[in-house]
Amino acid sequence: MNLLNGQFKSRSSLARDRVVLTCGIISLVAFAAARVLSPEENRHGQRARIEAARMMERAITVVREHCISQGMEFDNAIDPNHTGLIGVEDSDITTTLGNLEAKRTTTNPNVAGVIVQLLEDAGVAAGDTIAVGCSASFPALMIATFAASKAMGVHPVIILSLGSSSYGATRNDFTLLDIYGVLKNRGIVEVSPAGVSLGGTRDVGQEYESELKVRLIEKIRLSGIRFLHRADLQSNVTERMAIYLGSSEKWRVAAFVNIGGNYANLGTSPLVLKLDPGVNTLVTIPAAKETHGVVFEMAERHISVIHLLHIKSVALKYGLPWDPIPLPRAGAGIAQARSTLSTGVGIVASVYFSLLILIFVRHRNVFFRKLS
Repeated sequence: MNLLNGQFKSRSSLARDRVVLTCGIISLVAFAAARVLSPEENRHGQRARIEAARMMERAITVVREHCISQGMEFDNAIDPNHTGLIGVEDSDITTTLGNLEAKRTTTNPNVAGVIVQLLEDAGVAAGDTIAVGCSASFPALMIATFAASKAMGVHPVIILSLGSSSYGATRNDFTLLDIYGVLKNRGIVEVSPAGVSLGGTRDVGQEYESELKVRLIEKIRLSGIRFLHRADLQSNVTERMAIYLGSSEKWRVAAFVNIGGNYANLGTSPLVLKLDPGVNTLVTIPAAKETHGVVFEMAERHISVIHLLHIKSVALKYGLPWDPIPLPRAGAGIAQARSTLSTGVGIVASVYFSLLILIFVRHRNVFFRKLS
């Protein structure tokens, strides 16, 4: 009887060993497949995110040093991190109300890493061209987009507008164009904007004082950058689309990045309120063509739209700290959002756990059989 029990235990142990070995082999195969299919392994995405964050960190240092050299004082209540990218609440080029905490959140260098992630999620790859429409409301996002583009090997065609909501680039003597000029002169950015508009009401600064308009137009003229000045929405959008798409079909615009709330970029349709923060691949197009901003013209051409206006939603989704003081180090906490898990890795995980459950159910008696 003891001999029979021993043989029974031996067969039971052998069966358990085979099941465990099978599970181990499946686990190794699943691990290898996940490594191959992981988007972080493909095209060194993680490295690009960290590189972009470091470039943005250097850019902020350059802006800070410029402000100090020009005798500009930092208001610790508004810009405690001394970035030089947070303006005053109200000025002659302030167009609407803005959220101070949102503006400060965008000065985190790791926002550039998030822009890399957004571009990847939109299907942008090295060698692609992206179109960028940037109001002065988020100067840090202009820097983040330049940094992300450079880190990814992407060519940005960017149009700036000088009107800003509260706490953006609202200083008359340090506009978005001035910030760009500082970065260009120090070699931080290499690409020149394709155009500049006044921003504000109807994108022509209708609410600006005449003297301010003259100064801004002269600033644009001296920069040598194309001046966009069309109050008619469709004329404005048509001119911008011609700049973005070029005179030929040689390049493919892989995505449109909208930063802030410029009139020409958003248009006048209430459907713009339905745009999700971040990547939009399916956009409801307004029937009334005359209400279309650039976002709808791009979406109509099946070009993904990356919408950067409601910053809190983006921060929550991508794990960015809200209103950090002091600023995090470049590369700290950079990770993919849970929602960006690749399809391939998801399939591998599903098959893996399904096989383990199936093996366990089929061989449960091996583990729980009781000896009589």
